[in-house]
Amino acid sequence: MRSANERCRIVASVRNLLAKHADRLIALNRNPQRTNDIETVASELIPLADALQWIGRRGPKTLRDRRVGISGRPIWMLGVHSVVQRVPLGRVLILGTWNYPIFLSGVQIAQGLAAGNVVSIKPAPGSEEVTAALVDLFHQAGIPPESLCMLDSSPEAAIAAINGTDFTNTGDATTKDTTTKDTTTDVNTTRDSNHPQNTAADLVVLTGAASTGRKVLRQTAEKLTPTIMELSGVDGVVVMPGADWKRVTAALRFGFPLNSGATCIGPRRLMFETNEASGVPKELAEWIESLRDTAAVEVHPAARRGVADTISQAIQAGAVDEVGKFNANEIRESGRMFPVVLSNVPDHHPVLQSDLFAPVISLMPLSEIQTAISIINRSPYRLAASVFGPPQAADTLARQLQVGSVTVNDLIAPTADPRLPFGGRGESGFGVTRGPEGLLAMTAIRVIATRSGRIAPHLSPRKDTDADLLTGTLQWKHTRGLRNRLAAIRRLTTAAVTGKPIK
Repeated sequence: MRSANERCRIVASVRNLLAKHADRLIALNRNPQRTNDIETVASELIPLADALQWIGRRGPKTLRDRRVGISGRPIWMLGVHSVVQRVPLGRVLILGTWNYPIFLSGVQIAQGLAAGNVVSIKPAPGSEEVTAALVDLFHQAGIPPESLCMLDSSPEAAIAAINGTDFTNTGDATTKDTTTKDTTTDVNTTRDSNHPQNTAADLVVLTGAASTGRKVLRQTAEKLTPTIMELSGVDGVVVMPGADWKRVTAALRFGFPLNSGATCIGPRRLMFETNEASGVPKELAEWIESLRDTAAVEVHPAARRGVADTISQAIQAGAVDEVGKFNANEIRESGRMFPVVLSNVPDHHPVLQSDLFAPVISLMPLSEIQTAISIINRSPYRLAASVFGPPQAADTLARQLQVGSVTVNDLIAPTADPRLPFGGRGESGFGVTRGPEGLLAMTAIRVIATRSGRIAPHLSPRKDTDADLLTGTLQWKHTRGLRNRLAAIRRLTTAAVTGKPIK
């Protein structure tokens, strides 16, 4: 059986193969939303390679047993030595996403395996080939097929895996038929050999829409299966007085069109302080003007109707498309969409709270920038946010936002740091992936407490003075003031010397 050190080393070695086969992964990852190869390299391959390297370097220490020393040990625990262990959960089911199938699924697979679990990955429809290629890299690195398998991409496969009715694989990374086996392998130490094959998932990790999260939670509730939900976002960008608007617009040029707008932490609401006299900042107006010459993108089929309907309703309610190229019918029929920048959006309109996977952003001028705090904190989706402004003031505002991640004077990119956990709040989900917290989330806690020596007062027959001895100990240890502590000592000594309870 492999140790945590060995598991982490094997998983980390996948980065070598990732780099070697980068061109193939790039080609397989091309789709109507991912048309720019640079994005695959920068937002998927490099972050995944960094995460794999982090697992190799820091994973063993993160998973190491924590021995509890004698410092702070309660007096009645004399002779007890304890250790807190991080052990595999068992079967981890990963429900993959279509928008970042290499990075997001890859990190989750890697952390699940490094923690010692048997991992099954269900790819999102349309991501089967690139997921199969990714799984094949893990197999080439030394992960046995029985420790990592790819399921069918259908919803039925996910339901079966959650319920434990079937863990049959439709194909490994080379699409040959194979059936997973529930065995302890060289890389994993999760189950004994008598464990039944048709076992339900012990952890479900979903990256997807909030609506999908609700469906999965209804399934997992029946067996009380723990889940990690990395769900949708409607992220706010807060521009404080004194912010560098050139930096803001540069960040928008980077993050707004990223992955054709299909990024869960893409900018959806732009909040800035203004008044009638100041109007829209010049840099922002220039950025909007530049969007009129931007090419159309293709919205994913799963998002088209929601995007078209929600934006249409906002415009009907009085919002204005500043770019001027919105065409709802074209989006519904072909998915073709030009960037949309909405102004004059009515307060509380659904477009300000909808998880739209498309290049759409709403302008929200505020009389006071502090209002942005309550707007973001009241939002059902609280995945991430960005704050631009003088560092100290921006940091102060960032600390008041009830979201999973806040980037200050930047957008999206810092969240790919392999040392950082990632997760949301509210309807953006719960639990985390990535970083040490994400690795530990793939484990269960086991505590082993061993008593040595013959002192074990709680095992002795009860005496009439026990209540006074225990109460005296409680008061001596935890009350304040000399008088109270002296009274506790008298109570202890009286009970110990006389052998009779205090009346």
